[in-house]
Amino acid sequence: MVQDLDAALQRLSAAPAHPGLGSIESAVLGRLHERAATMSLQGIGIGATAAVAALMLGIATGTPPASAAPDTLSPFGPSSPFAPSTLLTASR
Repeated sequence: MVQDLDAALQRLSAAPAHPGLGSIESAVLGRLHERAATMSLQGIGIGATAAVAALMLGIATGTPPASAAPDTLSPFGPSSPFAPSTLLTASR
């Protein structure tokens, strides 16, 4: 089943051209234009959906919390009533 590539290409070049090759370019370009028209409408919908989602996310994360608890300033962490230092001074 070994074929000589040069002989196969020579037979192909000697064969007459397919009659549909003359109109294939206009058919392909027509389908590309049709697809581009439908894709542009889909692209606008996807872009609008992404913009609305980004706005909603920005509004949701940009609102302040309902009640802000005041932060206590403590240099060594939160004060604990059961810390050894408070238990030792409680007996005095």
